[in-house]
Amino acid sequence: MSTSSLSHRPGPRRGASALAALAVAGATLLGAPAAVAAPGDNGDVKIHDESTPVGLQRDDPKVCHFYLDAFNFDANQRVSWTIVTQPPVTGGATLSGSLVLPASGHGRTPDLVLPDGQYKLTWTFQGATGAGKHKVFKVDCTPVTPTPPPPGGGPGGHHGGHHGGPHGGPPAGGGGLAHPQDFSPVAGAVAAGLVVAGGVVFLRLRHRPDGAA
Repeated sequence: MSTSSLSHRPGPRRGASALAALAVAGATLLGAPAAVAAPGDNGDVKIHDESTPVGLQRDDPKVCHFYLDAFNFDANQRVSWTIVTQPPVTGGATLSGSLVLPASGHGRTPDLVLPDGQYKLTWTFQGATGAGKHKVFKVDCTPVTPTPPPPGGGPGGHHGGHHGGPHGGPPAGGGGLAHPQDFSPVAGAVAAGLVVAGGVVFLRLRHRPDGAA
């Protein structure tokens, strides 16, 4: 009896083996973990002015004296950094260094100083791929010139009151009479409440210097 026709028909055992292989392959594909980021990939370096608090997760785009603030790196990660002029200038100012971060994955450099200009910061770490991450910032230490006060706003710009203006006028009181020598005869008559001829008032004031009515 010929068996050639049976050789092309998979038996129950061969079919089960094939199904098992497919199941294993599917499970391997479905259960494959996502690509794990390289150590330090989740870290970042911020540029902070010297007055900016440590740990603030924002960059200062314009600084004078400044420092680099590294955080969210792995424990004991080593971060290497360089700062060069932007665009690159032959013989331009540069800085470079490295940070060995503690177990917290957070650390900072000492305060740094560069001439005024635009710069690019680049940093790399152990296991990093590519040329490293970078960001651009500006150094500007131009002193701020105080705004002069407006004209006439300083001392001596106002006149009047007890410092200027006319003086005089008969003193007004709460009941006393002014002395005759302090005013003219007619004005004195009005102040004293006398309605008489000016000449008489004059004589009365001349002859009665005590000021009685």
